[in-house]
Amino acid sequence: MQHPIDPKIDCVFKALLGAESNRALLIHFLNAILGRDLPAPITWVEILNPYNDKEFLDDKLSIVDVKARDARDCLHQIEIQLLTNRDLLARILYTWADLYGSQLHSGQDYSALNPTYAIWLLGENLLADSSDYAHDFRLRDAQARPLLDHGGIWLLELKKFHAEQIQTEQERWLKFFKDGEALDSSALPS
Repeated sequence: MQHPIDPKIDCVFKALLGAESNRALLIHFLNAILGRDLPAPITWVEILNPYNDKEFLDDKLSIVDVKARDARDCLHQIEIQLLTNRDLLARILYTWADLYGSQLHSGQDYSALNPTYAIWLLGENLLADSSDYAHDFRLRDAQARPLLDHGGIWLLELKKFHAEQIQTEQERWLKFFKDGEALDSSALPS
């Protein structure tokens, strides 16, 4: 008898995208979610320690689900968050900023900074004022001119995602995370 496994459960999510043995899955996921926003497809990643080191004892420790560096030295953070709370938006921004800032050490030049991408899969709706399921936030002015093209934050609200026919690899991944527990591996949709 097969037991359903929900890919949204933290340990399953980390095993799927954060394990060395599944590095190809992580690369595929990153390209599917970020592909059109990347200068070139990701072909290699190094899976990193998910702890963002503290510089001082009283610094806040941030831990992410999956953290990786690609061949261009860009950093990637992937999170699954099933429940929302009032501080989630601040946490999302904080963990992105913490990862972005972790690239520099004392005496290093700011030119050493590389783009940092945070992808959050959300089990509950977070942005009530939008019916869109996919959101990407970057540093831009009111005319959409980038201040600095150094990545951003992608929020994917699974409850808002509905697709009769899967058209893209991004939709395939979202369908998997939204409905994966109910999918029958012997009768997968086309």
